[in-house]
Amino acid sequence: MTESDLRTHATEIHEQFSDQLEIDVDDVIERLDTLVNDYQVPISEARRSVVNTYLDEAGMDRDQLGGGDGGGNEQVNVADVDAPEEWVDVRATVVELWEPRADAVAQVGLLGDETGTIKFTKWSKSDLPSLEEGKSYALRNVVTDEYQGRFSVKLNRTTTIEELDEAIEVGDDSVEADGALVDIQSGSGLIKRCPEDDCTRVLQNGRCSEHGEVEGEFDLRIKGVLDDGEEVTEVIFDEDATEELTGIALEEAKEMAMDALDTTVVADEMRQKILGRYYRVRGPTFGRYLLADEQERLTGAVDADEILIKARSI
Repeated sequence: MTESDLRTHATEIHEQFSDQLEIDVDDVIERLDTLVNDYQVPISEARRSVVNTYLDEAGMDRDQLGGGDGGGNEQVNVADVDAPEEWVDVRATVVELWEPRADAVAQVGLLGDETGTIKFTKWSKSDLPSLEEGKSYALRNVVTDEYQGRFSVKLNRTTTIEELDEAIEVGDDSVEADGALVDIQSGSGLIKRCPEDDCTRVLQNGRCSEHGEVEGEFDLRIKGVLDDGEEVTEVIFDEDATEELTGIALEEAKEMAMDALDTTVVADEMRQKILGRYYRVRGPTFGRYLLADEQERLTGAVDADEILIKARSI
């Protein structure tokens, strides 16, 4: 990344903390440069890390950054959210609510408008009214976030919520892919995720890339590759989709790993059940991945040697 690009990001971070800390833009540039150019950290993750450092120094919460009174924000469509740490207003319908993974999260789910859908998180400490599935709202002063190419919005204690009389229609941003499942990538099967609030990073050797060494929480995931004979599509199946695909539930996977004293047996068992079969998968995109919201088994099979050749070439 060029020094000009780094300076642009550094200046934005500097402006966020100008009233709380005496920091120099060059210091911010140096921190970003070390992460991005020396350690090859994506700029979004580098920016998040630097902001977290200054938050700690200032004794601030993330929701105290910028956008203080909710005035003057740009109203955006959810499909136009393309950068982290921006304060925006959105008008959207609550498409779906999920069970929060942490006590610090009051609600988590999907918001949608005519342009598509986006994940949202509402913090418990924000003390905001609850959102209801199917209802439309004007949400003012939410902050954008990003992880591995997928954007989200966070509702915080400065956010205002207004229920709308008119319904916001939700557009479909899903894509569909057919093909033979020719590879199951590393990082599939029984995995552990970081337990920190609103962090879903997969642990590598017991460490989270942002929070360091932590006691992880078990989860199921498959990172697969579909091949239709002309192009390949990388697909991520979450816990529910993985159980539906393989018939292996989380508790069963944990028992398998405990009996073998090895978590890799879970992915091996899954490979035997699904590799080489044909599937149709539908869902939104997430970086280079298609996220499986729906899947169905199609009739067909491919030669085992052909699968091996294709898997080695991916």
